[in-house]
Amino acid sequence: MTKYAVTNKAIPPGIDTTTPNSARIYDYLLGGKDNFAPDRAAAEQLVDLSRRTGFDVRESVRANRAYLVRMVRTLAAAGVHQFLDLGAGLPTQQNVHQVAQAEAPSARVVYVDNDPVVLNHARALLADSKRTIAVEGDLREPGKILADPAIRAHLDFEQPVAILVLSILHFFSDDEQVAEIMATLREALPPGGHLAISHSYVQHSGPNEMDGVRSVFRKTTAGDIKNRTAEELAVYFDGLELLEPGVVSVETWRPWIDQWPGDPDHSSYLAAVGRKPLE
Repeated sequence: MTKYAVTNKAIPPGIDTTTPNSARIYDYLLGGKDNFAPDRAAAEQLVDLSRRTGFDVRESVRANRAYLVRMVRTLAAAGVHQFLDLGAGLPTQQNVHQVAQAEAPSARVVYVDNDPVVLNHARALLADSKRTIAVEGDLREPGKILADPAIRAHLDFEQPVAILVLSILHFFSDDEQVAEIMATLREALPPGGHLAISHSYVQHSGPNEMDGVRSVFRKTTAGDIKNRTAEELAVYFDGLELLEPGVVSVETWRPWIDQWPGDPDHSSYLAAVGRKPLE
């Protein structure tokens, strides 16, 4: 499979390439090529801000990606063969469907995003895949996503499903809104289903650097960014059984099942996975 590359000819009508986009910034930080000059400029601002606190934001996003790989592999090996990836972002190496289907070839995956560029990329990448689809949806309307006929036809919610909410909740500054979103997702989980999160947090950044980071994101399509603590994230797993080792930095979420994934002393992402008890 070849990656679908962004070119001027491939840009869908109406796509704003002048405003930095969080998914394309993330793509650039991961070393991808599906981004534009404003995205790269914003990303380099984040790199500069991170260096002032003694770490590299590029390593942090790579560690977050490594967590995704370990987490999906862990769940697939445990018998979870259905994945709903919300706010999936641009395709890169070791995508959810590739990791899951390497462990369990029958695994089914749905990618959901509200970004037309992301959807174009995903659909081109998945053109020949019958077990993986990409669907338009906005995390601000989780009930609408969960009721989508295409998703319901592709995934069986009578069987274990893993709902992935990775590197997206920090773009929602309203705590009540996030709590409602997560409650809706928890309620939709069947027995044996899992909920996985990764979320930005502050470990070393001082107020000046954090103000700088927020200033960068306020000029993007995301509009803002809000860090949350491990204690705040734990609430999103109410009623679920947290898998070991609980809410931790992405680097320390089961690193023993893979190569060492980064430096936990300079982490900027938290992660956790919860399981809905069997009835």
